[in-house]
Amino acid sequence: MSDFFDSEIITVENTAKKQSILSRLMKPVDLTEGKPWVVILKYAAPIILSYLLQQIYVLTDAAICGQVLLAEQVAGVNDTFPLTFMFLQFAFGCTAGFGVITAAAAGKNDDKGVRSSFVTQIYLSLIISAVLTVLAVIFLPFMLKLINVTEDNPVVYAAAYDYCLVIFLGIAAQMGYNFICGILRALGDSVTPLIFLLVSTALNVGLDILFLVPFGMGPRGAAIATIAAQLISFVACLIYTLIKYKKLRPQKENWRVSGKQILNHLKQGVPLGLQFSVLAIGIIVMQGTLVKFDMGADGIMVPGTPAQNGFGAASKLNNFIMCLNSGLGSAILGYNAQNFGKGEYERIKKGTLQSIVMMLICSAFCLGIGLLSCINGAYQYIFLSADKISADTIKFGNTYAYIDFALHFILGFLFIARNAAQGICRSGYVLGAGAAELVARILCCAFLPVLVNGGAITSSASLAAYAALCFGDPLAWLAGALVVTIPFFRNIIKMKY
Repeated sequence: MSDFFDSEIITVENTAKKQSILSRLMKPVDLTEGKPWVVILKYAAPIILSYLLQQIYVLTDAAICGQVLLAEQVAGVNDTFPLTFMFLQFAFGCTAGFGVITAAAAGKNDDKGVRSSFVTQIYLSLIISAVLTVLAVIFLPFMLKLINVTEDNPVVYAAAYDYCLVIFLGIAAQMGYNFICGILRALGDSVTPLIFLLVSTALNVGLDILFLVPFGMGPRGAAIATIAAQLISFVACLIYTLIKYKKLRPQKENWRVSGKQILNHLKQGVPLGLQFSVLAIGIIVMQGTLVKFDMGADGIMVPGTPAQNGFGAASKLNNFIMCLNSGLGSAILGYNAQNFGKGEYERIKKGTLQSIVMMLICSAFCLGIGLLSCINGAYQYIFLSADKISADTIKFGNTYAYIDFALHFILGFLFIARNAAQGICRSGYVLGAGAAELVARILCCAFLPVLVNGGAITSSASLAAYAALCFGDPLAWLAGALVVTIPFFRNIIKMKY
């Protein structure tokens, strides 16, 4: 009997310890106290993991689609990336920008300001979701034509249209999740979104397999699985957040939002949202040129669509690996916003500079992982079945990967400097960086491949022409980085506010 009670006591103590550890992990981080690099790293780690899990959403679709669907259907799904990116990233950018207002209020311990920002974001998220959904659905056929996905290639077109349509109809679910995650991160809690995303990711994998394999729903099934998992994650995270953070529960007076509050949020959110959307326009131009490398002179796709599938696989690998620097950039946004609200300008300078050092380390790691993944096109076996992989898909994919990974440090600086500027309310430079990226990408993708090839782009174009297209990424990063260098030195390094 004594042994029984002893074991029960030990079990209770172990449970209490586990709960204590979990509660400490889920405790919001005060970004205005402690060594900057330690605080930033602690805050950034769950964000990076969250971004990696979000990429797993995309990778799961790609991997399962690549094993189950026809090569032309896989190409259709890959081709939709710039279109879905344009709308979803606008939503993501808006919610991230809104979070600057929340974080500044949290830095000043202004609970009323936090609640007011929370309610304002509810209204704005509903309105923006509705507008984006209507625009995306209406202009979907037109946008597919912009990337040279037409009914002349019916299998590719049907896959792209079905996948895009479902994703666009689910914009509200995805924006809702980004909104609640932005609120939590503004309060210094980057762990809670990660926990709910873990569950959602597992659900997404299960639904993907269910809809694509036994149900045979094709690209539409993959999109439904993604949206359903995101919706469940949003609802669960929202309920938990309102239970845990009592100061977020709106009071009667908080539901009356002033025009000034709305304007302040739009000033921070819209420029960042537009920055991502403007970037997507450049990617659309890039995608439109890419498709031509799979087209014969008669306008018909070559069998296997190697350029699109090789590029698509490599770009998914790139998006996955860049989560390290992307998450670090998001962390410096919240860090700077809280310290800006408290007036800790010297701390902003130290934290931003230390983030640059961490970024360079991450970039070196990304280069190593990227190059290892390119050996014999190893990464393509994740996203494509063996029958879809050829010397051509590896050639196209690896060429893109070598160029992007070698210059990843430019992208890393852009992530840090852009988010650092956003965190101190210099959103105009963020929008300017997006415009610079757009111009550079369009000029490079529209003219450089043709110039290098010495004529129009078709499936017979040279590899050098394709490499010229791939340089659209790093040249765009460089153009954007030059713009955000201005507030980086003027406001952050020299501390002129």
